[in-house]
Amino acid sequence: MNKTLTSICLCRRAGKLVIGFDAVCKELSKKGFCAVVLAADVSEKTEKEIRFSADKFGRKVLKADFTMDEAHKALGKRAGVFLINDEGLFGAAAKHISEE
Repeated sequence: MNKTLTSICLCRRAGKLVIGFDAVCKELSKKGFCAVVLAADVSEKTEKEIRFSADKFGRKVLKADFTMDEAHKALGKRAGVFLINDEGLFGAAAKHISEE
């Protein structure tokens, strides 16, 4: 498992991860820190819609190097859109994304 997915799994165990397009869109409008991580193979339409929503609320969006199938193996749920609502945990995940 790559380092980015390991960070995503840590966020889930900490209760700081929202998984899936609809849940992420709903969470983006809430107050507090949150940032989005997209799987490498998410569709162009989904990426465009997420980036539009995130920009509207001033949220960060990063595209990771793992696929939705890899996320499914690691998390038990196939999805391409993830929201991390903890700044420290997002920083750890972002660090791994820029490394790889």
